[in-house]
Amino acid sequence: MNAKLLPAVPFLMCLALLLPPRALAQNQLDPRFHKPTVDDDTKFTTAGSIGLTISNFGTFGDGFATQAPVDQPSCEYPKGSGIEHLFVGGLWVGGKREDGSIFLTSGARDISSLRDVAAGFEFTNSADPSDRVRERSSIIDSPFYSPAAISHQDFIADFTDSNVVVPGTTIRIPQHEPVNVSVHLESYAWNFPFAEAFVILNYTIRNTSRRRLNDLYVSLWADLVVRNVNVTPPRVGSPFYQHRGGDFVDSLRLAYAYDYDGDPGFTDNGLYVGLKHLGATPQANDQSYRPAASFNTWLFRDTSDPVLFSPQTDLESYQKQAEPMPRFVIDRVVKGRPGNFMTLLTTGPFQMLEPDSSINVVFAVVCAGKFGSDDNRQDTEQSRQNLYTNAYWAQTAYDGEDRNANNRLDPGEDVDRDGMLDRYVLPTPPSPPRVKVIPSDRRVTVYWDRSAEESVDFISGKKDFEGYRLYRTQLGEDLPGRDLLSSLTLLAEFDSINGIGYDTGLEFVRLAAPVTFGETAINPNTGQPETIDYHYRFVNDNLLNGWQYAYAVTAFDGGDPAIRLGSLESSRLSNVLRVFPGSPPQEEQRAAGGGADIAVGVYPNPYRVNAAWDGNLERDRKIYFYNLPTHCEVSIYTLAGDRVDSFEHRAGSYSGEELQWFEKFSRGRRIFAGGEHAWDLVTKDDQALASGLYYYVVKDLASGKVQRGKFLVIK
Repeated sequence: MNAKLLPAVPFLMCLALLLPPRALAQNQLDPRFHKPTVDDDTKFTTAGSIGLTISNFGTFGDGFATQAPVDQPSCEYPKGSGIEHLFVGGLWVGGKREDGSIFLTSGARDISSLRDVAAGFEFTNSADPSDRVRERSSIIDSPFYSPAAISHQDFIADFTDSNVVVPGTTIRIPQHEPVNVSVHLESYAWNFPFAEAFVILNYTIRNTSRRRLNDLYVSLWADLVVRNVNVTPPRVGSPFYQHRGGDFVDSLRLAYAYDYDGDPGFTDNGLYVGLKHLGATPQANDQSYRPAASFNTWLFRDTSDPVLFSPQTDLESYQKQAEPMPRFVIDRVVKGRPGNFMTLLTTGPFQMLEPDSSINVVFAVVCAGKFGSDDNRQDTEQSRQNLYTNAYWAQTAYDGEDRNANNRLDPGEDVDRDGMLDRYVLPTPPSPPRVKVIPSDRRVTVYWDRSAEESVDFISGKKDFEGYRLYRTQLGEDLPGRDLLSSLTLLAEFDSINGIGYDTGLEFVRLAAPVTFGETAINPNTGQPETIDYHYRFVNDNLLNGWQYAYAVTAFDGGDPAIRLGSLESSRLSNVLRVFPGSPPQEEQRAAGGGADIAVGVYPNPYRVNAAWDGNLERDRKIYFYNLPTHCEVSIYTLAGDRVDSFEHRAGSYSGEELQWFEKFSRGRRIFAGGEHAWDLVTKDDQALASGLYYYVVKDLASGKVQRGKFLVIK
């Protein structure tokens, strides 16, 4: 039972009167209702293109609980798009005790209650305040680097169903009879382009009781929903959840969902989310387990439909695991039908789980965009091709050296010659280069180093670097309903002259001598600290000041014909930077010969409401002050002399963090030209600025010099 301490009952009674039934039910499942200091659902994946919340009490997804001041992703894909794919999910373990009685212990369910702790959330962590989700990384210059890491971002958590009260409290877990199983969860995420659209969930389940457990089934349960929360917020209640379609592909052990008709045009013309069973390791003497998966589904909290009813007891839940939905029933009542369906993906039965023994079961959360141009409602073999490709790479990652997927190491499979079956082995593209971006007036200059050229592929053991690709987004790709990072388009490509590829050469961007900006980092190939020397430069001119552009530089290899592997490229997300061209600080302009009198200004001026870069809300607007000194104070006044607002500008540290526009449409690392500062036209009294003429005063805090000017607002 995860610790969800709900607010006081009188508040909940009021909430019950105000919220739609579905919204109330979802809030009652909210993983943010904590027990003191211990529950941890603050971790979410940032490697790759899925933002998936992982907890240490048996759930994944955050139930859309944290939406302010920054919206924590539940299962957001593409990352930064606002398109969510999951309310909440959890692990189920069902089986029989030695006396034949049925048990089922669950991490999450579609169940609602106005009690302090929700039934059906039966896993807890310990009462130790240090018992939290741990993070590690295989990236050598990551602050979480660990030689034990499996992926670019691992999360590790431990939980158990052994407690009858919430640890650290006296609150009983309702409808919970402990089975005494403990779970060790490790999640894995990569930022390789071919592996960035899935997160692996690796569960090791141990019997901590003194009795054998029989006929075990292990499931992932999930409340999948594909909606753009920037367009339709979850607070609308039931209508938010009623528009998902879905199906099951038995041959791939893959259950999936998609936006049927909820936000057409705002979910990238259709996106998929899938739960995939990758594999399992039973006890050594298990004679009955077979590596297969089954599917079941039902309508949220339904108690009347003879087929699509929501299970209310352990027996009914175990039957949902053990008796999968037949294909003809799926075709008749699920496929092609929108609704608020729950998803249950199950593997088993495992013959037994002896005391102090464990089994290992591995699933993946897989996302993808629809292939082709069919509308949201179309769900065809063709439209699922990207989903199948991403599911293939998730399976490939799990299989590792086990190329024929028979759960043992066969001759020719031991790539690293250590005599062990190694999983989670992927072909590796070159390391992404380190990138530095410098914005200036209508220009962005991109520098990168040559560390990628020393990369050694894990499987081939060769240095197989081939070239670089430079990507950039176009104007307007940061507007509501669009995903900036997935809009990166190829700007230029430079590859070695060696008979592979286009042989364009690297001379166009190679510097005569490397430059450095005093930065240091860990060399990804040697593990040693070093000063970053930038060997390449690309200048991008004729840009628009104040607009957002994202840049990324990738490295790619020549592929490996011996194993029929095409060229691999480092992730565009690994070094992507959001950049805002604009004027440098006055001091830099003078040093470059810009003259002594450089006037501060505002743009757009006049400002007309709903400017091209504005979002939908009042706080999604902005104007820029430009040609500012490095350190100054900006004050805005009405013509009557009343102060409207003021702020301090520091060129070296400004990142737009105080404006909602940047938090909403520019999450991530942002780089500004030092002489510009955005303002959201909201007064110091938290009021939207009215139409009219305003004047501003800019005081250079180093020299004391004051400049004044005016701007016009038209609404």
